[in-house]
Amino acid sequence: MSELKHLDVRGMLCPMPVIRTQQAVRLMGGGERLWIVATDPGVMHDIPAWCRVHGHVVVDQITERPDYRVLIEVGHRKV
Repeated sequence: MSELKHLDVRGMLCPMPVIRTQQAVRLMGGGERLWIVATDPGVMHDIPAWCRVHGHVVVDQITERPDYRVLIEVGHRKV
């Protein structure tokens, strides 16, 4: 299994966390995992919605205010 990657998008508001996530995922392979750490609570809805559209899987979501964390697994079909 490959190294777990982290993306810090704290301080960014919609749509930037999703845009940065998309940019990070483009550099990753299927099965790799990415923790996204944000301060915008919208990521708890926006990232899972983006994952459903693009074939990725939400593995975990954690709220530790002021941070919101979403762990995704990159799908094998990247769009």
